[in-house]
Amino acid sequence: MENVIQMNNKRLVLLMLAAAGLLMVPLVAMQFTSEVDWNAFDFTVAGVLLFGTGLAIDFALRIVTGFWTRIAAVLGLLFILFLVWAELAVGIFGTPLAGS
Repeated sequence: MENVIQMNNKRLVLLMLAAAGLLMVPLVAMQFTSEVDWNAFDFTVAGVLLFGTGLAIDFALRIVTGFWTRIAAVLGLLFILFLVWAELAVGIFGTPLAGS
């Protein structure tokens, strides 16, 4: 049982490190170009989306047991992240979230 808990914690740590790594991309890009201009609010929203998705993926992997069901759950969560990110970035659906 303890081995399973350690494996789940390692997975959570890896997911959170991946989210932090993705969040570092615009921070590093801002050092080299003026085309990336994020403020604290942008980093906060991106952090909530990335870390929230990481937590949701970890939760789904803890709950769902079948291999293909796990794949479908993770792909579904990543697809939702992509849709929300695209809406916030360019307003593909035209909701007030994008400012359009």
